[in-house]
Amino acid sequence: MFESERSQRAIAGVEAHVRDFFTGHAITASDYDLGPGRREAVLSLRIVTVSPGPRAESWAYITAGCWSTVETDGDGLEFVLTAPVRDERFVDLLAMTAYYHADHHLDLGHSLPIGEPWLPGSHCDHLLISPPYLHGPDLEHCPLPDGHARILWALPATAAEMAYRREHGHEALEQLFDEHAIVPTDPRRPSVA
Repeated sequence: MFESERSQRAIAGVEAHVRDFFTGHAITASDYDLGPGRREAVLSLRIVTVSPGPRAESWAYITAGCWSTVETDGDGLEFVLTAPVRDERFVDLLAMTAYYHADHHLDLGHSLPIGEPWLPGSHCDHLLISPPYLHGPDLEHCPLPDGHARILWALPATAAEMAYRREHGHEALEQLFDEHAIVPTDPRRPSVA
């Protein structure tokens, strides 16, 4: 079996899973070309965009194509980013996350710096990889024809929160998020650390 066929089946499987989970939402999916010099890292990348609807009040942007880039024994990751508005910036952020993942093999509890606020006026300039608490395990666990994808949350976070996580651990940071009842889609939310 050709690897590209396997990749295309995985992308179709992720997209079908997302469409099923977000029934009743307007959903679009489009190919994303990382461009020269980066294209080879994630050969086939699609970004699925989900509008607010019956299941969630926020926008959701989900990768389809990371699984086949970094999978082990049929298990791999995809990423979801939730946002208060529709904006191509979030598509670009997820494409950056996919490219970073191809080289650094992101996983639960990892983070990546994004070099600027995720939205103007925000203190969040990192993405923390967490379970997709806003959507739950039904989105997180995605069966595929050749394995399983775990869809993890790319949660906007601050540099201070990342420093706190390094010192106290991922669970301690998530506990702070809970104690402060953060609104993860609020670009102006204060840092909890």
